[in-house]
Amino acid sequence: MRKLALLSVLLYITTQAYSQIDTTIEKDLEEAVVYSNKFIEKKKNLAQKIDVISARTIAKFNSQNTGDLLINSGNVFVQKSQQGGSSPVIRGFEASRVLIVVDGIRMNNAIYRAGHLQNVITVDQNMLERVEVLYGPSSTMYGSDGLGGVLHFRTKSPILSTSDKLKVAGTAFVRYSSVNEEKTGHADVSLGGKKLAWLQSYSYSNFGDMKMGDSYKSKYPDFGRRSKYITRIGGIDSVVTNTDDRIQRFSGYKQWDITQKLLFKQSDKVSHNLNFQFSNSGNVPRYDRLQDTKNFGGSIGTTLRFAEWYYGPQTRFMGAYELNAATPGFLNDLKINVNYQDIKESRQQREYRRYDRLDSRREHVKVLGFIIDGRKSWNNNELNMGIDGQLNDVKSVADRTNINTGAVTKLDSRYPDGENKMNYFGVYAQHLLKMKNGKLVLNDGIRLQAVSLHSTIVDNSFFNLPVTDIKQTPFAVTGNLGLIYMPVAGFRITGNLSSGFRAPNVDDVVKVFESSTAAKRVIIPNTDINPEYTYNFDLGISKTIQDKVMIEVTGFYTLFRNAIAAAPFKLNGQDSILYNGVNAAVYASQNINKAYVHGINVRLKIEFSKKIFWDNTISQTYGRYKNPDGTKKPLDHVPPVFGKTSLSYTDKKFNTEVYGQFNSWKKIKDYNPDGEDNGQYATVDGMPAWFTFNWRASYIFTKNLTVQAGIENIGDRNYRYFASGFSAPGRNFIIALRAGL
Repeated sequence: MRKLALLSVLLYITTQAYSQIDTTIEKDLEEAVVYSNKFIEKKKNLAQKIDVISARTIAKFNSQNTGDLLINSGNVFVQKSQQGGSSPVIRGFEASRVLIVVDGIRMNNAIYRAGHLQNVITVDQNMLERVEVLYGPSSTMYGSDGLGGVLHFRTKSPILSTSDKLKVAGTAFVRYSSVNEEKTGHADVSLGGKKLAWLQSYSYSNFGDMKMGDSYKSKYPDFGRRSKYITRIGGIDSVVTNTDDRIQRFSGYKQWDITQKLLFKQSDKVSHNLNFQFSNSGNVPRYDRLQDTKNFGGSIGTTLRFAEWYYGPQTRFMGAYELNAATPGFLNDLKINVNYQDIKESRQQREYRRYDRLDSRREHVKVLGFIIDGRKSWNNNELNMGIDGQLNDVKSVADRTNINTGAVTKLDSRYPDGENKMNYFGVYAQHLLKMKNGKLVLNDGIRLQAVSLHSTIVDNSFFNLPVTDIKQTPFAVTGNLGLIYMPVAGFRITGNLSSGFRAPNVDDVVKVFESSTAAKRVIIPNTDINPEYTYNFDLGISKTIQDKVMIEVTGFYTLFRNAIAAAPFKLNGQDSILYNGVNAAVYASQNINKAYVHGINVRLKIEFSKKIFWDNTISQTYGRYKNPDGTKKPLDHVPPVFGKTSLSYTDKKFNTEVYGQFNSWKKIKDYNPDGEDNGQYATVDGMPAWFTFNWRASYIFTKNLTVQAGIENIGDRNYRYFASGFSAPGRNFIIALRAGL
């Protein structure tokens, strides 16, 4: 903390040194608008910290998937268990404790787990108009799950014509990356008349096995190397030596995305929108599990445990209808959205030379939702209010196949094999008051949320669980209170109190899951858990000096109550059971902890001239559980200090940027031994600090043709993100060709 305090002082001194520069920096606070408040609002009027990643920045980053896009921002930490995975972390909260929203519709469903999630990559980054990152509890506007924050993705919309001529617009690009032989293609087109417009988009990516860096810290010369892997030779599982141990065998995957939208402008005040999104993948190997070892005894001894472990094709379909109306009755704006989501995912695993046990667990989630939002303005007041609901239905099945004979037998499913339903209903109001000529702005809001969960177990023969009919009906009240003070243009002070909650979902309450190969633990259902809550205070200061220098400092402190964590449990009086051929300790999700998290984020941006910018960001987070006996232990999911520094030059046709990204050390003593920090995939001392030096550039040849090139990780550094069981890319050459209409 002392280092960060010193850094903040130095950054402020730097801004003073450049305060006499005469050219102009972009007026982020004055001009930026956001949509996360349900209706468009100026960012400067919202007390909550919000970052915006624009479409122009998204194209400049030229990232491989949505997870890498967030990494490139320098403000969001992302964990990876495999190349086809990206689990965002906001202020020490991850997975089911971070809410993902697409076009106003929540993606989090009844089986979003508390560990690490890859669902964010099912959002096609090539179709994004913008990304809004909301920091801190966000339950007032969005309900359950936004304990640490919200990632709000807004996709492109069809474009109407302003004349009698057909409006044709579109983009297309192809990209190649050397480090994994990535081949990506994308095309979208919008056709618009005065009242009717149509948008169609296609994206396809083929990622090969990822190659890690070759520049190692001398103390850990073999860290992450893939020296051996399992393959079938003559129908027999065989452990073979990797010809290049920097190539992470069985990490490649494929993905394709389709988006279709239809816009009908009925009148100047009424419009109708249809929104269809589809994402699908091939098999995605669970790379971290393919590194796990096991002592098989006899002549085999200790070797790699899994011959196969992969996620089956993950599909996400979303269909939505939205009505937008201006001045309907006493309201200024009305928005009604009815939506449906259909998600399929599966897990396939088979241990070394266990040809009789290819285990397949498959989930199918159907989600029906509605959102009604209204906005009323009067005098200096704005009031957003609404009701929303979401109905989740989960089907979970499992079986075991003998790959030699084809015989199929029944297996215990990840979730109950009967009914699994979880429903959310909420009502909210968010108020904004501009006082004293706009120098003071008050934000206040409240939400009432009801949740119901019902699961039934039909076949109880696998575990003989004491309860086979599980019901929960939690109710929550959350709110926020914030004040913004803007004494002069370019200077802003914010204080914000907010609360968030997360209702235990099907994954928390009733799953059966092998949580750790190294520790040999199995999670079983526990019906006696309650919602989690966060109570947060933010203090932010931002200053723009003579339109040339912008500095922003935000600190926060969050209390985490009823924290759900896996802890020792007993099943029928036994503290261990035989699961997947391993004697595993029995654990269950429980409200055993209180916790606290605090941290700081600093951003400094300097415009040396109209063409040269220097942009820097750094984030620090610290979290601890408070055990019932008064002791403390590290809160899992808390990343080390991380950030980004970049120097860019922008001309009419040419843009170039050199940038560095970094993580500090995460010492093993700061790992949570019982959570999701995955200490087994780090070094004996923890996860080493790293810094990568990178370059990218683009050149506009014609109005409709742009070439992009870049080199990532120029120093070929070998590193992993904290809690990841997958090594980051080594030196990577990227080339892309973009065309537009």
